[in-house]
Amino acid sequence: MKNPLLQSFNTPHTTAPFSQIKNEHFRPAFEEAIKKAKTEIDEITSNSEAPSFKNTIETLDFSGYTLDRLSSIFFNLNSAETNDEIQKIAQEVSPLLSEFSNDIRLNEKLFERVKSVYDDRKKLDLTVEQATLLDKKYKSFARNGANLNDTAKAKLREIDMKLSKLSLQFGENVLAETNAFEMHLTDENQLKGLPDGAKEAAKMAAKEKDLEGWLITLDYPSYVPFMTYADDRSLRKKLAIAFGARAFKNNEYDNQKVVLDIVNLRHKRANLLGYKTHAHFVLEERMAETPEKVLSFSNDLLEKAKPAAEKEFKQLSDFAKKDGIEQLQKWDGAYYSEKLKKQNFDLDQEALKPYFKLENVIDGAFTVAHKLFGLQFKEVDTIDKYHKDVKTYEVTTKNGDFIAVFYADFFPRKGKRNGAWMTSYKSQWKKDNENSRPHISIVCNFTKPTETKPSLLTFNEVTTLFHEFGHALHGMLADTVYPSLSGTSVYWDFVELPSQLLENWCYEKEALDLFAKHYETNEPIPMELVQKIKDSSNFLEGMQTMRQLSFGLLDMQWHGADPTNIKNVKEFENQAFADTQLYPDVAENCMSTAFSHIFQGGYSSGYYSYKWAEVLDADAFEYFKETGIFNKETAKKLLDNVLSQGGTDKPMDLYKRFRGSAPSNKALLKRAGLIGKD
Repeated sequence: MKNPLLQSFNTPHTTAPFSQIKNEHFRPAFEEAIKKAKTEIDEITSNSEAPSFKNTIETLDFSGYTLDRLSSIFFNLNSAETNDEIQKIAQEVSPLLSEFSNDIRLNEKLFERVKSVYDDRKKLDLTVEQATLLDKKYKSFARNGANLNDTAKAKLREIDMKLSKLSLQFGENVLAETNAFEMHLTDENQLKGLPDGAKEAAKMAAKEKDLEGWLITLDYPSYVPFMTYADDRSLRKKLAIAFGARAFKNNEYDNQKVVLDIVNLRHKRANLLGYKTHAHFVLEERMAETPEKVLSFSNDLLEKAKPAAEKEFKQLSDFAKKDGIEQLQKWDGAYYSEKLKKQNFDLDQEALKPYFKLENVIDGAFTVAHKLFGLQFKEVDTIDKYHKDVKTYEVTTKNGDFIAVFYADFFPRKGKRNGAWMTSYKSQWKKDNENSRPHISIVCNFTKPTETKPSLLTFNEVTTLFHEFGHALHGMLADTVYPSLSGTSVYWDFVELPSQLLENWCYEKEALDLFAKHYETNEPIPMELVQKIKDSSNFLEGMQTMRQLSFGLLDMQWHGADPTNIKNVKEFENQAFADTQLYPDVAENCMSTAFSHIFQGGYSSGYYSYKWAEVLDADAFEYFKETGIFNKETAKKLLDNVLSQGGTDKPMDLYKRFRGSAPSNKALLKRAGLIGKD
């Protein structure tokens, strides 16, 4: 039987043949694809011609294509549709991939050729994109040990292999802990306050496990409504403590040692490469450039947000005192915030949900993309799926030219990690007169349809969908020559601009009128509800800003200084949170042990980027508001200078070409209500 992963994909648009792939195909496919990629590298190094941009840099960027596609299929499945067997294969192949990438980075002959082209760069007549690629390729060697001696190189390999295993282990522990907890309720009084939809979902979850009553889990669509609406404070406490204690229980899934091992290895690695800390290493390739700049940026925002946050926290505490709550705790936050919001703005999130049927919101995102960029989305059943819930679309221009394949996967299930993300199964590139188009996917965890109701989204879920769809547009509209510079392959603190920018449309009547219609009556969302959404969008913004800044500062504390002397994860975390803490500490809880963004995802030394990108997105949307939120010229500027350009030039230069000037944080502070409007 031939291995489908090693054949040319004879499928529509060469999409992944999921239905033919079995778990046992992966390991041999990885071994074969690595062998093939090594041969391609050998061809570059054994070329007798003098190194040139074309025969070295360009050829290197297009090498390893089979391995790249295989890796994206496998690791995307490991996030969205995993099982014990896939996790075991991930543990086996991660060291192989780590070793292979080190084989490339530490390949002296290859580096000599790259360095030779790099040293001659001033004499070469390169396009901006080619110059960027050359700089990136050179740095990928220099920043990964190519200039080290043999002993140091061996040490680097060892560190990288350990790190790749540890981050996988971290993620598996969090997933295992998330899946292990269930709160089984049999008395309906315990669900008091919970909306009907959440109750029905809890009943369905129990039924799936052959249980009577209701089941509450740590998956977001179950956890968030319970924390927001359940009147039973003791149950909210139980659930919040379980959520905050994931991988912090001194059991087989404990991540405390994993966290310390990861930060120490990252620090050693940075030192080995000549950098003061891991953060110094990472930020060299970011818009922010240095830890000092990140701290000054964060502290500047903190200074403006803290007085507002403290005032809001007092307001919330006073409000809760009416219920006899003497000290507001973390498990009271969402519950009383929702009640106070309802009182202040007469806005009930549940009253909004009927206007946000999932299918309508998807159509709304598609319509916004059509009005801005002329895109058309057609759902098709000819493209293979990895799970029956996945929807597949062909994306074209209004003239019918093919743009991308789009996968959308919306509901939680056992083998899927929490949260929402965008990813790619194939990047875009141009070669031999062909513009090879991308395959893009978004994965979310929204409330499932029940027997009586379709999937109705909270407003927060609506903005999440638009956020991930913004990333997807960045991937789909890519139009670069080289795969490694395509789509979302940009500096990490720039990547959130398209996603956060698109969220702004969710607050505009002109956009909401396109899709916010009652799922039963088809009535458009009433203007007063739209006004309430806008009025309440700054509600507790000071506290929200401080929370985001606290995560970014925790990340910087872990990675911006020598961690050698840190012995206790919890104590260290408490010190890092000292300036941003509002709620009393919960002894049983620790954020770091489940902080997947920085210990499993790619956000280490980069969590600040959410706020950094908010400055960009507020400034960019201000431009749309000045010219019209569906202004074709402004949209074209965004498309031509940002969305299609990927990582082909410095982000600040791309941004200035779009906006005409550098961004200022004024628009963000104004939007957040932290400074007065002009």
